[in-house]
Formats: sequence, C-alpha cells, structure tokens
Amino acid sequence: MKTTSETAPFSPTDPQHHFRFHIPHLHLGSPFGDNWFALKAEAFARFFGTPLFLVAQSLIVAVWIGLNAIRVVSFDLYPFILLNLAFSLQAAYAAPLILLAQTRQADRDKAHAEADAQHREALAAASAQRQLLAAEQTAQLLILVDQNTRLTELTKELSHRIEALTLDLHGKVCKGEPNG
Repeated sequence: MKTTSETAPFSPTDPQHHFRFHIPHLHLGSPFGDNWFALKAEAFARFFGTPLFLVAQSLIVAVWIGLNAIRVVSFDLYPFILLNLAFSLQAAYAAPLILLAQTRQADRDKAHAEADAQHREALAAASAQRQLLAAEQTAQLLILVDQNTRLTELTKELSHRIEALTLDLHGKVCKGEPNG
C-alpha cells in the first residue's frame, strides 16, 4: 500500500514535513534582503573574510608602497596619506556591512534554533503519543490473552464433562445390551 508521501507531491505545510517549523522564518533567508543591492552587499561582506581578499589587499598595498617608495610613480609619497584614506574608507563601509551581516546571521540562528526546538517538541509529543498508544494496545492484548486463557480453560472443562458424560452414557448403553 502506498503512503501519502509516495502518492502526493511534496508540500511544506504537510504536518509530517520536517522543515514545517522553518517556514515562518523564510524571510530571514537572505541577510540583506532579496534585491540586487542586498545580494551584492552580502557578497561584499562575505568576501571581506576570505583568504583571497587578504592576499589581494596585501599585494595591492605592497605594490602601492613599493611603486611610491622607489618613485616609479609619485601620487602617494611617504607617509602614504592616500593609502591611509583608502583604508579608512574601506573600514567605514566594511564595518557596518559586517555588523549588519552578523546581526542578521544571529537573527537567522535564533529563528532556526526556535524552529529546531519546536521540531524537537513535536517529535517528543509524537513519541509520547506512540508510547501511549503502545501502552493501550499492550493493555488490550493482555485483556485478550486473559480472555483467551479463560476460554481455553472453559473449553478444557467442557471437553472433560463431555468425555465424562460420553463414558457414562456408553456405560449405561453397554449394560442394557443383551449378552451375546
């Protein structure tokens, strides 16, 4: 016999679906929203923590300082004021984006933790319900076994009575026969 999940299409609102507790929190899926700017801002904030960014920034800074120190170019001579301005500008944009990403991630983590707690509670309730059902079925089975035992004893008692009556009747019938 096919179950509902085999015959019906997937439905996240199905009470048996394991992600049903996460559905109310889907709006937290994208930390900055779902428009173009939000997606680019999130990608930018994520890129700040990558080794590629650190290596690329280090190479750019090394080339910047090297070219200006040996005077191949002279747009930012020592003490590299323009480089400091670039770092300040980068920090001014990076810090709020990273903080926003962390705040939204904390919101998502909290929502997922709540959904997971609801899921665990639902599992515990289902388990308790199954245990209660098993206890009821066990009690019913014990009653049926008890009834079966009593019926077996009654059948045995009646069989002994039938045997005794049959022997008694046989004895009376055999006494009444003429001896041959």
